[in-house]
Amino acid sequence: MTPRFPRRWVRAVLALSVLSLAASCLACSPVYVVKAGIAEVDILRARRPIPEVLSDPLTDEDTRAKLTYIVYARRFAAEELDIDVGDAYTMFTQLNRDTLALVVSAAPKDQMAPVTWWFPIVGRVPYRGYFSEDDAMKAAADLAEEGYDTYVRPTAAFSTLGWFNDPVLSTMLRTDDIEVVQTVLHELAHRYMFVPGHVGFNEAFANFVGRVATIQFFCTREGGGPDTVKCLRAQARWRDFQRFSVFMDEFTAVLERLYFDQNVSVEEKVVRREPIFAEALSRFENEVMPTFESITFSSFITTPLNNATLMGRVRYYNRLPDFQALLDAHEGNLTSTMEALRRGVTEVDDPWDLIPRGAALLP
Repeated sequence: MTPRFPRRWVRAVLALSVLSLAASCLACSPVYVVKAGIAEVDILRARRPIPEVLSDPLTDEDTRAKLTYIVYARRFAAEELDIDVGDAYTMFTQLNRDTLALVVSAAPKDQMAPVTWWFPIVGRVPYRGYFSEDDAMKAAADLAEEGYDTYVRPTAAFSTLGWFNDPVLSTMLRTDDIEVVQTVLHELAHRYMFVPGHVGFNEAFANFVGRVATIQFFCTREGGGPDTVKCLRAQARWRDFQRFSVFMDEFTAVLERLYFDQNVSVEEKVVRREPIFAEALSRFENEVMPTFESITFSSFITTPLNNATLMGRVRYYNRLPDFQALLDAHEGNLTSTMEALRRGVTEVDDPWDLIPRGAALLP
C-alpha cells in the first residue's frame, strides 16, 4: 500500500526541491531563481485533475471543450508519436491573470547573437522568464542601460521537461482549438527531445512537431477528416509558418552580412541596419503578408525591430521548411522523423547538422 502523507508535507518537499535546484544555480541570480521556484510551486499547488474540472457544473463550455481536446491530444502524442507524456497536462490550473509570465531577452546591437544565462539541467538559455511585470521591466531596463537591444514578450505556457507534472494553464486556453492542441503537442515535443544548450534548435523542432502533429490530429482523428475546417486550417497555418520562416531567414542573412563586416564600426553598423529594417518591413507588408492563408504575423509590424526581437522570432521559426523536407524524406512519417533526430543528436556536436539545407521556398 502506498503511504499517504499530509498535503502540507508534499508541498514542503516540492518547495524544498525547487529551492534546492535554485541553490545549485551558482551562475545565475539566487533571488531570481527562488522567485521563479516559488511561482512554480504556487502554480502546482493550484492544480485540479482535468476529469474533476470537466465534471464540475461551474466549468464553462469553452473551457470544457478545450480541455477535452487536450485529453485527446495527450493520447494522440502517446499512441501515435511515441512520446512519454507521463502525467503532463492531466491537471488544470486557473490563473488569476491573463499572462503566465513575461520573457526577457537581449542581444548586442551589432550581432545576431543572444545574451544567454546558465541554468541547471537545461544549460545556457537566451531568455529569462518573470512572473512579475515590474521585475521583467526592470531587468529589460538594466540590460538596455548596458547597451543591449531588449525584448519583453508574454508567454502562456512552458514545459519543465518532465521534472514536474506540468498542468494545463488557463492562459493556454485563450486561443482557438487548433492552437490549444498545437501548444500542448509543442510542449510535449520538448519532453520527447531537448538538447541542452541548443534552445534555437529545440524550439524549431517543437514548432515543427507541434504544427505537423496538429495537422495529423485534426485530419485523421475520429470526428475529424481531411475536409474538415480544423484540418484545412491547421494545414494552412503550417504553410504560413514556413513562409514566415523563409522570410525571417532571408532577412537575418542580410543583417548578418552587415554585422560580420570587420571593416565597419559598431556605431556605423547600428546606423546601417535601419534601412535594412525599413526594407524588410516594407517587403513583409507588401509581398509576404498577402501570401498568408490563416495567420497574419502582424506583431512583426507592431513590435519595434531590433536584434533581440528578431532573435526571439528566429529561435522559433528558423529553417522550418528544412524540417518539412526531412519529413518528406521520411515519406511523411512524423514518428520516424522524430526518432531519426533523437538518435542523431547523440552523434553530432550541433543538432542543426541533422537538418538538410536548401528546402524549396514556398510560393
